Amino acid sequence: MNEPLPTPPKSNFIDRIPWGMLVPIAFFMGIAPITPQPHLWEKLNMLVAGTLSRPLDIFDLIMHATPLVLVIIKAQRQLRTNKEN
Repeated sequence: MNEPLPTPPKSNFIDRIPWGMLVPIAFFMGIAPITPQPHLWEKLNMLVAGTLSRPLDIFDLIMHATPLVLVIIKAQRQLRTNKEN
């Protein structure tokens, strides 16, 4: 009969993270704290200026940037998969 085609298994943990959870987390981690300046923006400015040297600042940059990096990777993977189909 007309059975639906099986969906390929999601081979990467990034593919299994739902957009509805990932996007809000990336947004709020990107802007937190709102005042006086978001940590992500502050740490990126420190990185460009060459003053990002304390371990706490490096950890803070990684913590605040990781969700945004995951959004970019997930979007790129999804666009590539859609283009191949």
